[in-house]
Formats: sequence, C-alpha cells, structure tokens
Amino acid sequence: MPATPDGETAFNIKVAIVRADWFLFLATQNSMSSRWCPWEIGFADGKKPHDRIAIIPTADNHGNFYGNEYLNLYSNIDIAQHVSGLVLFDTRGNGTWVHNL
Repeated sequence: MPATPDGETAFNIKVAIVRADWFLFLATQNSMSSRWCPWEIGFADGKKPHDRIAIIPTADNHGNFYGNEYLNLYSNIDIAQHVSGLVLFDTRGNGTWVHNL
C-alpha cells in the first residue's frame, strides 16, 4: 500500500475483497477510528454473502469492547466457552454458535 492512500488503493482493496472467500473484520480501536475500515466492511456487505462476513471483536486491558452497533449485523468469531477453540457465532439467528473453526 502507498504511504498516502488514493484511488488506486481503493481499487486494489475492492479487488481483494471480491477475490477473497471471506471478509474478516478485526474490530480494534484503530480499525474503528479508521476512515477506510468502515468503507471496506460496507463494500464487502454489498459483494459477499452474509455468511461470508465475520467480525473478530477485541477488547483492551481495561475491558473496553471495540465495535460499532452495525457490526452486530454480522456473525462474529470468538473463543468458545464449552468447547476448545474458536467458534463462529451467527448473530442473525438466535446468537448460537454455527461451527468450530
């Protein structure tokens, strides 16, 4: 990526999102304050099936959760409580886990 993003940057991001099997959004303090990241998830929303977009929520050492309300529209990847590993939680349905990753 260039030091200063431009139209070519946007084009390259769009191509990468379309080509990718999944769109994973790492919700951090920096990604939530970025001018690009919300645009990227919006673009992915228009190009990917809903079940191919997932949010990876994070929290800082003070327990602050990072993410905006609209991120709750998508499934999220988190640590499983009763099984080992990570799970994909479907937030469109009843909020239960879909499968182990």
